[in-house]
Parts: sequence; C-alpha cells; structure tokens
Amino acid sequence: MIEVGKSPPAFTLKDQDGKSVRLRALAGQWVVLYFYPRDDTPGCTIEACDFSAGVRQFRKLDALILGCSADDAASHTRFIRKHKLRVTLLCDPNHGVMAKYGAYGEKTLYGKKTVGVIRSTVLIGPDGKVAHHWKRARAKGHAGQVRQRLEELRG
Repeated sequence: MIEVGKSPPAFTLKDQDGKSVRLRALAGQWVVLYFYPRDDTPGCTIEACDFSAGVRQFRKLDALILGCSADDAASHTRFIRKHKLRVTLLCDPNHGVMAKYGAYGEKTLYGKKTVGVIRSTVLIGPDGKVAHHWKRARAKGHAGQVRQRLEELRG
C-alpha cells in the first residue's frame, strides 16, 4: 500500500535499453513514477508525450520521469522512437511492481469490472519517501498536474 510520508516498495526493473533501474539508486532527487496500461495506445501516448514535452521543466525541478508498463523493452523502444519520447520506460511484464504500488488490480472500465493496469502516479521525494500519490489519473493534462504539485512541494 502506498502512503504519503512512507517509503515506497523497492524495485529494480529493466528500462527500454535493458539497463537495470533501481529505485534506491535514485535517492537524492525527485522521482515521478507513472504507471500506464500499454505502449502506443491513445491515452498512453497522450500521457507519455505530455511528460516528454515537459521534461525540461521537470529537470529544472530535479525530477526524473519514469513510465512503467508491462510492455517489453522492444515495445518501449518502438514507442519512444515513434513519438520521440524523452522519458525512461520501465518493463514490469509480470505486474509485480505495479501490484505493490496499487497500479494493477480490479478496476471499472466502461461500467464493467475488470483486472488490469490502473493509470496512476507516485511522486517520490529526494528523501526516498512518497510525497504524493495519484491513485487514479487521467492521461490528458496529468503531467501538468504532477509538475504543479512538484512545484508546490518544492516551495
């Protein structure tokens, strides 16, 4: 369970280049960890492009943006190239990390209950603690909401 002020679950996942990304190694900077259902789908593309468009502002705020889905590295690479994305994408093929972060489970889609990836975001502070958690996010405009909250938290 993700709680503001608590440490998030530790993880090590491969990125689009096959490199291991370990959460603990990112201490000392802000981390935007967003979970999304699938590469190159309409909502996920909007969200990834919005985060990419704002990457300079996030960097000025000392924040690293990590997207996470169940897609493999080859899919992530195609998605990045096709849309000229400027974010790091992580692979969680078995949904293990997503489940620990509350980003995989039962959800309602078009009035029907289903199990899948829940679009959500966790903002982790330089101290390694959860600073904010969006349990459910909409793709459009979400990157701006995250950036605004980060600006507020940084003062």
